Amino acid sequence: MSASPVLEYLKRHGQRLDAEIAAGTGLHIDKVRAAIEELAARGEVSKCSVTRYNDGEPFTGVLCRVAGSVPVGSPGRKPGPKA
Repeated sequence: MSASPVLEYLKRHGQRLDAEIAAGTGLHIDKVRAAIEELAARGEVSKCSVTRYNDGEPFTGVLCRVAGSVPVGSPGRKPGPKA
């Protein structure tokens, strides 16, 4: 399977969960996960396992983004250096 639809989706939409990528591309979740593994092995994406809780129910997924890209920082003041 070509991993290019997954990579193109990540380039357009940034950091996403595997389930979000599957919904956005129309691919089956197993194919998306296989593509993520392939892309991570080639060093094109960074991935990590995450557990989120929706209404107290755990949801485990794979969070990934294009390698070398840094997510945009959150707005607001940042702590300064300690004196």
